Amino acid sequence: MTTTADLTALTPGGAPPPAAPRKPRRTARNRHPYRSALSTARARTGLVLVGAVIIAGLLAPVLAGHGPTDQSGQSLAALGTPGHPLGTDDLGRDLLSRVLYGIRADLGIIALAVPGGAVLGCLFALVAAAHPVADTVVQRVFDLVLAFPGLILALAITAILGPGRLPVILVIALAEVPAFGRLLRGGILVQREREYVTAARVGGSSGRRVLMRHILPNAADPLIVQIAVSLSVAVFIEGAMSFLGVGVRPPQPTLGAVLSQSMPYLAQAPNFAAGPLIAVTALVLGLSLVAEALNREIRR
Repeated sequence: MTTTADLTALTPGGAPPPAAPRKPRRTARNRHPYRSALSTARARTGLVLVGAVIIAGLLAPVLAGHGPTDQSGQSLAALGTPGHPLGTDDLGRDLLSRVLYGIRADLGIIALAVPGGAVLGCLFALVAAAHPVADTVVQRVFDLVLAFPGLILALAITAILGPGRLPVILVIALAEVPAFGRLLRGGILVQREREYVTAARVGGSSGRRVLMRHILPNAADPLIVQIAVSLSVAVFIEGAMSFLGVGVRPPQPTLGAVLSQSMPYLAQAPNFAAGPLIAVTALVLGLSLVAEALNREIRR
C-alpha cells in the first residue's frame, strides 16, 4: 500500500506532489446573470411597485366599483366619499374606476409600443451590420427620426391619423427605434473585434453563425436595460399626448387624460389628480429602480 511518505519520496527534491486542479465552482451569477441584480433591495422594491400597478390594472374590472364612464349625481366628490373612495371627477365619474382603467389602457399601449420599437430598431441594426452602405443609410434614418422633437412627431402623426390609441403606439414605437438600433449596432461593432469572434471565423464558422451564436448574445445585454428605461419613457409620452389632447379619445380614460382633466380643479379638489399621479410615480419609479439594478449588473 502506497503511503504519503512514499509519494513524497518519489517526487523531485522530496516535495509533495501537486494537488489535482479543482474545477471552478459555478456561482449563481454564472448560471443566471440577472438573478443577483433582481435579488437586490433596489430591484425588489422596483418589482413590487411595478407588480402592484400591473395587478391593479389587470384586475380593474374586479376592483372598480363602477364603470369608467358611468356618471353619478355627485360632482367633484371628496376623498373617502361612500361608494367613491377617491372621489369623483367634474362629471360625476368614479375616480378610482377611471384610474384603474387608465392603468389598464396605459399598460396595453406600452406593451405594444415598446416591443414594437425594440424589434424595429434591432432589425435596422442588423441591416446596418450587413454592409457599410446599409450602415450609412440606417444612420441617416435614425438621424431623421431624432431630428423631430417628440411633440412635433406626435402632432404630425395625429394630424394624419387623428387622435386615438394607434397614433400613441406609433409615436412611442418610432421614438424608441433609434435608441434600440444604435445600442445594438454599437454592441455589434464592439463584439466584432473581440478575439473569440476571430477564433470562430478561423475555425470555419460562417458569418451568419458567428453573428447569431457569438456576437448577438453578447451585444444584447444592454437591450434588457433599455427595455426597462423605454417602458418608463413610454409612460411619460402617453401622458404628455393625452395631456395635450392628442392621445386616446375621451371618454376612454388614461392616466394622462385623467391628470389633464384635473388641472382646472386642483385648488377645489386636489384628490382629482392624486390617483393618476400616484400610479404614474409608482410605475416610473419601479421601472427606473429595476433598470438601474440591471445596469449595475451589466457593468460588472
